[in-house]
Order: sequence, then C-alpha cells, then structure tokens
Amino acid sequence: MTEIVITGLGATTPLGGDLATTWASLLAGKSGVRRIPEDWADELPVKIAAYVAQDPSEVIDRVKARRLDRSTQLALIAAQEAWQDAGLTWARANEVDPYRLIVSLASGIGGLHSLLNNWDAHRDKGYRRVSPFTIPMLMANAPAANVGLAISAKAGVHTPVSACASSNEAIALAIDQLRLGRADIAVVGGTEATIHPLPIAAFGQMQALSRRNDDPEAASRPWDKGRDGFVMGEGSAVMVIETLEHAKARGAAVYGTLAGAGITADSHDIVQPDPSGQGQYNAMTKAIADAGLTPSDIVHVNAHGTSTPQGDVTEAGSIRHGLGKAVDNCVVTSTKSMTGHLLGGAGALETIATVLALRERLVPPTINLHDIEPDLGIDIAANVARPLGAGDLAAVNNSFGFGGANVAVAVTNANVSR
Repeated sequence: MTEIVITGLGATTPLGGDLATTWASLLAGKSGVRRIPEDWADELPVKIAAYVAQDPSEVIDRVKARRLDRSTQLALIAAQEAWQDAGLTWARANEVDPYRLIVSLASGIGGLHSLLNNWDAHRDKGYRRVSPFTIPMLMANAPAANVGLAISAKAGVHTPVSACASSNEAIALAIDQLRLGRADIAVVGGTEATIHPLPIAAFGQMQALSRRNDDPEAASRPWDKGRDGFVMGEGSAVMVIETLEHAKARGAAVYGTLAGAGITADSHDIVQPDPSGQGQYNAMTKAIADAGLTPSDIVHVNAHGTSTPQGDVTEAGSIRHGLGKAVDNCVVTSTKSMTGHLLGGAGALETIATVLALRERLVPPTINLHDIEPDLGIDIAANVARPLGAGDLAAVNNSFGFGGANVAVAVTNANVSR
C-alpha cells in the first residue's frame, strides 16, 4: 500500500497565530477561552468563546481581506504556513506538478459571517449595500478554492462537509486520492469562523454550550463532573501530505505517517450520538485496520472530547470498546479543553496535535479536570502533559459530527527525519 507522509504543518488557533505557539501552549495547558468582548453578547446566556489569538486582519492585506470570509482568511494563513513548512514557496506556480496536486480542506458551516453580515446590510440599507463578492465569500468551498488558487492545485479541490467531523473527512479523502494514484501531494485540513450572535444563540438554545461565563478559562472541561457544554472556538489547521516516494524525490523532511482512516455513520439522531458508541468505535477499528495496525499498537488517542455531558461518556465507552484490553496502555486527552471546539476545523487541529504528540513523545493535557466522571475506564492525561515511550508509536484522533458522522484517523511516527 502507498505510504502517506506528513511534510508540512500550519495553524492559527485560539492558542497562537502559528503552529509553534499553539503547540507550546497546548503542552503548557493554557486556555484560549475568554469573554466575548462585543456588546451583542450582553443579552445572550452564553458570553464566552475561543477567538483566534492573532486576528487575521494583522496578517492579510485589508483590501484582499474584504473579498474573503473570515473562515477563508484563517485557512489561507494556516495553509501558507504548512506549505512553507514543507519546503515549498507560497504562490509560486509549478513548483510541484499542479496536475498531481490536490486540496481537501473542509468547513462545517462555511462563510457564515459573509452571509449574515450581507443580510444585515440588505435589511438595513438596501440591496445596493450587498457586496458583489457575497456568494464567492459565503460558499462552503471558498476556503479550499482560495487555497487551491494560491498554489495552483489542478488535480482537484475538495470540500467535505460533515459538521464537526468535516476536516478529518477531508484528511481521509486525501489519503484515498493519494493511494489511488490520482495525486502525489495534497494540502488538507479545515477551518471555521462562527463566533457570531446567531450560532452562539442557536447552540445556546440547544443547551450545547457551557455557561460558565464567570470563569471562561475553566469552562471547557471534558470528563469533569462539572462540565456543562462545549465552548465555541475558531481557527484553521492544515497539513501538507504526500506519497513517501514523492517526498523522498524532493528531499522533504517528514513529521510522521498518515497511516489510515475509518468512516462510519450512526444513523441514530441528527444531534445526539448513538449511546452504544457503535459507530464511533467502528470508525476507530476501521482506521486501525486500514493502517495495518492492531489495538495494542495504539499508545494515544486524541479524543473528540467536547465537554458535553452525554458525548464525553459515550466516547469513553467507544474508546474502551475499540481498543479492548489495550486501552490500559493508551493515554487519552482532549485538547478542546484548551482550544474550545473549532467545529469543522477541529479534526485537523487535533490530528496535528496527535502527530506532534508522537513526534515529541509528549501528550498535551486535558485541563480543568479536577472531579473526574467515575467509571470511564480510560487513562486521561489530566492537567499536565504525559510522556510517551520510545520506539515506533501509533495513535488515533477521533472526530464526530452532528448527523451521526464519525471519522477516526490513525497516525504513526514512522519515517520521521527531523
């Protein structure tokens, strides 16, 4: 089977404007959650969120930014970092064969700011105040399309949409495309920017968001008995992946291997996960088998772990079932305790965190975990980073979404050259 390696990483998140800062903050157990500074939050029951640490306006030219939704701006920042980290030059055509280059970059909701802001302009000031760029800004494939334009990707530009599992599905799609020989190199990941009155109000009405407004940094607390919902986050995370043969031919350094992926659907409820966890652990089992691994090979799981009452318990059971007896030797964490929930961008960020955990042999902590839910049956890296052992290591990242979407991605630290 064609081996797929990771050669470039990039991110802009609530913990940092680049990947290095984000990773250091994850290991240090920092929280990116804060009180929403805008006046519109005053009337809402949820007044906290995890904004990106560096606003895209500090990076992207103002004139260019006016034609891009915030989700696309974030995607371009992360993609440029990943592309350059892979030893390539941003916006230089034909540095790699464009007909062997794809983009698979997801968003769970898309250009929400562009849609709602232009509706407000139409309602308040008339149709002449609607931007002529509204449609190419709000369409769900705008982030992928703009990244594709920047690097001249001509083998395909894809935008899987499966709610909070979207970016892991984008990764899985790219793995398949490279294995099938349809491309040699891909830019993959996800982005989301939905900190806005409507989604905050809507998720709040669902009782899905934490209302720990008086202590934002402690609001996201997966597996803690005091958890009361997730925290909305924003950001983007992107990887450059390629066949091992292609990476070797151009002398690229390697972070690790995207070894396999597994996709299932609960077909249970539009919002709630199947309490049996069957779809979740089947996705894990498929990813492990696709990677040519066994459960005993898995030393770490970066969990979906959103900090919701039902979701956290269901996933703990899924991890136990998916790994069986091997669960005793596996360290579990949820980095959402620090970043909040990036929705369609979450899986990509957490897959990157999983890759780096294997490479650095250090699992970021789950913070705010002081009163653990009993009888979970998983070993959680509570509040402090946890070291991993020596040798060849493998791990899984879980990503689940509304509609019953389940995607697990298996990674290893094989072929690491830096």
